[in-house]
Amino acid sequence: MKTIKSPVQSEIIIKNSRFITYLFPILDEYFNVNYYLNLVKKDHPKATHYCYGYIYQDQVKAFDDNEPSGTAGIPILSVLQKGEYSFILAIVVRYFGGIKLGAGGLVRAYSKACKTALDIAQEKELIKGWLLEIKIPYDQQKDLDYLLKDSKVLSKDFQEMITYRVRIKKEQLDQFSSYSYQIIREEYL
Repeated sequence: MKTIKSPVQSEIIIKNSRFITYLFPILDEYFNVNYYLNLVKKDHPKATHYCYGYIYQDQVKAFDDNEPSGTAGIPILSVLQKGEYSFILAIVVRYFGGIKLGAGGLVRAYSKACKTALDIAQEKELIKGWLLEIKIPYDQQKDLDYLLKDSKVLSKDFQEMITYRVRIKKEQLDQFSSYSYQIIREEYL
């Protein structure tokens, strides 16, 4: 399973229509397609269409944004699925160029726009891991910080005890046996 390392933008022109593709990796548990869509709309307020497809965990969605049904979102999503991507959002912005492309032309255009962006993106292999919540007394902070040096620390909450939210690789779980932890869920890193 794979995603992309960082956001990517590309552009192609087909029969005077501009197709601008944005790819976003979406590993965040607070993923919200509207957040990314609003960012893109802010950059392109006069665009004709904002079509997208995404794969996030077990959620899959395609959106045509008033293009003929099945001619934009589904082709975008199909390119992502054929490439075996996951945890990824592709938004294709279209500025209509005055020449109608027809249903087949739209399918080919949106597919090509998404593929062009994927061709320049850097891929990232995803590995299974855990989202943990670890509670420790203050005197164990240095030891735990050292143990977490190669892990993703999402937050630290300093109350009576210190509560960490971290992402770790599956094989690292045994290293935390001396700490009080709770597995929140399985995740991909």
